Amino acid sequence: MGKIAWVTDSTGFLDEELSHHEDIYVIPMTIFFDEEEYLDGVTITPAQFFERLKTAKTTPKTSQPSIGSFVELYNSLEDQYDEIISVHISEKLSGTVSSARQAAELVNIPVTVIDSKILTYPMTKLLKEGMKLIRDGGTSKEVENHIGVLAGNLETYVIIGSLEQLHRSGRMNTAQYFLGSMLQIKPVIQILDGALSVKEKVRSENKATSKILGYLKEAIAKNQIEEVHILYGLDDSKTKDWEQQIREFAPDTIQIKVCPLGVAIGVHAGENTIGISWMNK
Repeated sequence: MGKIAWVTDSTGFLDEELSHHEDIYVIPMTIFFDEEEYLDGVTITPAQFFERLKTAKTTPKTSQPSIGSFVELYNSLEDQYDEIISVHISEKLSGTVSSARQAAELVNIPVTVIDSKILTYPMTKLLKEGMKLIRDGGTSKEVENHIGVLAGNLETYVIIGSLEQLHRSGRMNTAQYFLGSMLQIKPVIQILDGALSVKEKVRSENKATSKILGYLKEAIAKNQIEEVHILYGLDDSKTKDWEQQIREFAPDTIQIKVCPLGVAIGVHAGENTIGISWMNK
């Protein structure tokens, strides 16, 4: 096995270990804000984005990286690496995987494009598992198959911070938005096979939180779980309370990591979004 470059996109959350890894490259999403264009994590941070959102005249939008930007990145890696493994946000949530696949056909270096069927830190967790398999002597094809299996073992649930923002971004239709607003419904969103799905409809955030933590408690009783990832928009004030509640029923052997969702997700979900993800083994 030759030297491998790992490519991901800015919807993933790179922890300290991966953010300093010499073989990992991040291609940013594009954010359109009041007729201005920004690169996620490069020319705008989550704090800057949410501050601007308070006075925005238009609804911000996101765009996947272009085919050309992928081609440029892949070509720049050709002299340093023998092949590329490119792991990205679910293709049911973004066109990023499609751009990467089309770019892979236009370059000389071999590229394996993988749909993670997830986003943010759980996607990065899959990336880590793939890197471990390569270190153990696996091939890029085995990595693709392995990540596909692991992605099916992920459970991810989210409480959307702003139904209005979800509606304005086109991820919720008008009827759903007005019904949810009038009834003060807090939908529990599940990421199922890479797509957003309404798991529950409850009348308060406390009930939604209890539902989600209940799913985790049931999963711990049935499966081996090593890590739990608490995911948040900008406001991380609720994460400590979630962690304390989880510690009341989770074994000490389970690690709890708190990870931001980032700008691209914040465009659609809002700064008060909070969720949880884990992998059943």
